[in-house]
Amino acid sequence: MLKLWRWYQNCLAVHPVKTQVISSGILWGLGDVGAQAVTHRTQRKHPQLTHQEDKEFKINWKRVAITSMFGFAFVGPVGHYWYEYLDRYIRVRLQLQPKSLKFVAAKVAADGLLFGPLDLLIFFSYMGFASGRSADQVKEDVKRDFLPALIVGGGVWPFVQVANFRFVPVRYQLLYVNFFCLLDSSFLSWIEQQGDAPWKQWFSSIGTLEKQKGQA
Repeated sequence: MLKLWRWYQNCLAVHPVKTQVISSGILWGLGDVGAQAVTHRTQRKHPQLTHQEDKEFKINWKRVAITSMFGFAFVGPVGHYWYEYLDRYIRVRLQLQPKSLKFVAAKVAADGLLFGPLDLLIFFSYMGFASGRSADQVKEDVKRDFLPALIVGGGVWPFVQVANFRFVPVRYQLLYVNFFCLLDSSFLSWIEQQGDAPWKQWFSSIGTLEKQKGQA
């Protein structure tokens, strides 16, 4: 394990972007496998919601490849430059002391308000088009999945990023984020696979009520 860690450190130092691209693709692919396993187990526990309770769990490798490509093409390269730029901007332009309360708070706010929603929007749109859905279907899927994912993820990621920006050296912040991306990719894939689940409709009903109040 120590040799593997040293090898990763060397790759990160010599080829930072390539290392992040490859590791992100692998982790997001593994995350989708986890999401498929969770979905299958849920279906077996609630046979009234599906007719597939007697089927054995089989990995959908096409879906794994699609999700993995999102890690390769977006999370790896964009995430690499995002965290480097964010650190440089807050230190140099805003002139905040690294690891100070304002420094960490500014990073967490920027990450949660800018990168987080963009990541969700691109993920759900990409998964829809890559799965062969029409533009109208993708639009409906995004409307259905975006808000639940944003709210649930918003209750977790700020705490993850506080620890990241406060205690993890900048060089290893991407590795830290990639580790949690394994769980995040599993969560987002699970959200996408849930379709029109009742708990999602609850979020939609809240949005509808708020819209009606605004019109009133």
